[in-house]
Amino acid sequence: MIEPQAPAPPGSAKSGDGPGGDAGSAVRLPVRQGTGRFLVLAGVFVCAACGLVYELELVALATYLMGDSVTQASVVLSVMVFAMGLGSLAAKRLRRHAAAGFGAVEAGLALVGGCSAMALYAVFAWTGDWGGMWASGPRALLVAFSLATGLLIGAEVPLLMELIQRIRRQDAGGAVADLSAADYVGALVGGLAFPFLLLPLLGQLTGALITGAVNAVVGGALVLGLFRRDLTRRARRMLVTANVCVLALLGTAAVLVDDFERAARHAMYGSDVRVALQTDVQEVLLTGGRDGRPLNLFLDGRLRVSGRDELRYHEALVHPAMNGPHARVLVLGGGDGLAVREVLRHGGVRRVDVVELDAGVVRLARRDPALSALNAHSLDDPRVRVTTADAFDWLRRAPRARYDVVVSDLPHPGIAASTKLYSQEFYGLARRVLAPGGRLVVHGGAVASRTRDFWTVDSTLRAAGFDTAAYRVRGRLAGFAAGPDRSSVDGADVHRDWGFVLAARHVPEPRLDPSGPRPRTLTGASLTADVRAAEDTRVRGLPPSTLVHPRYTG
Repeated sequence: MIEPQAPAPPGSAKSGDGPGGDAGSAVRLPVRQGTGRFLVLAGVFVCAACGLVYELELVALATYLMGDSVTQASVVLSVMVFAMGLGSLAAKRLRRHAAAGFGAVEAGLALVGGCSAMALYAVFAWTGDWGGMWASGPRALLVAFSLATGLLIGAEVPLLMELIQRIRRQDAGGAVADLSAADYVGALVGGLAFPFLLLPLLGQLTGALITGAVNAVVGGALVLGLFRRDLTRRARRMLVTANVCVLALLGTAAVLVDDFERAARHAMYGSDVRVALQTDVQEVLLTGGRDGRPLNLFLDGRLRVSGRDELRYHEALVHPAMNGPHARVLVLGGGDGLAVREVLRHGGVRRVDVVELDAGVVRLARRDPALSALNAHSLDDPRVRVTTADAFDWLRRAPRARYDVVVSDLPHPGIAASTKLYSQEFYGLARRVLAPGGRLVVHGGAVASRTRDFWTVDSTLRAAGFDTAAYRVRGRLAGFAAGPDRSSVDGADVHRDWGFVLAARHVPEPRLDPSGPRPRTLTGASLTADVRAAEDTRVRGLPPSTLVHPRYTG
């Protein structure tokens, strides 16, 4: 803690002034003291905003690549906060050379923070997914970037405290208050700019590079402009050279980022990428769908639709639930139109309401020739109404006892963002909108690889007042998919299955509608076998998942 002293007159110098002077010596400024303090606090503001953007960028990219946002956010933020403490302690040794130290810290932070997203994405693209044999490398790299970023952010405040005290002495509490106010306001601006400005307009990679460039310019300008008289000639040359190199590297990466993204996509998905877009919700990517190649739809890197076997999945999801009254059907999710296609194959359907979070997926399902052909233009049927909304919020306002069938075609519960859509509260809302005799069918994820998660879905439905019957069908022979939906282990193809739970107020029995259309991949006999196969895996005694106590693994 710096002891308060009387402020030195402007331009005065104590013993030890000048380059390499003792900690606490006055700095000869090219501007007035008040202007100098304002510029330092403005620099704190900008650097704090950049620092928070780096933190959020690491959390967002780790969640996108690895899934389970709670775990990734916890790892990144806890490592960074720990490292910030270490950085603050380490910065005590740089107080005698506060200006040069702060300039070096900002150049390093701009380089590490600006390039972190591209480096992580490159490792993910060219080494495989984050599971299996490559797990230790990418995860270690994530921790390393979190640690390095935290160390550099933590080193900023002690050095800035030293510099602002050299401009004009004040009591330590007042100096801390001024720096903290600028730091916290900057963090607020950075935290709001990331989701509402940088991510939608620039994307993750370019946003990080631009943030690094701003960080380097502001840090370099503050030291070389305001504190240049506190630097030796050699230190000035080194800082100029370092900042020029950092800016050149970040600028070159920004120019090449589009080519890099295309190469990374080809490395992950092959060369047949037709559509790649960032909606307000997620990254949407289509491959194939031309020249006889099967169409694949990826959402945030996870394979959601595979043209090779989507028919098997959607027939198993829809047809058993349609055995009974089905004039009014609600589809939760399903913005690709494929579940709606199967619903409309049944006679007597008068209305289908689709509640989809991402309007971009719906537009693609209607306009992309291959995807709209695959879904048989189901979303353009006059009986279909599409609403863009969060399924949970929509159900809270939905009228009671309106639907004969509710089809829950949502991402599996192992993805943290989906856990509320597999909670007891969610199923209670779904039960409320079902008419007497109505049925709810839920996609519960893979039974073989996520057995506890699947049977937790069943337990949660029972806790919400349903009787249930579970069944599983054989799924895809693996194509590549990232994150929790990946269907390859260490590069080897493996068979997958899909698990479904049929729920009603009275014990449901999964059967096909004898007067309905004949599925192409599902028969009554195979469905009976699928029920037995699921029952053989049952895990008993699992507690239900709730909003405040989610039970699903990441």
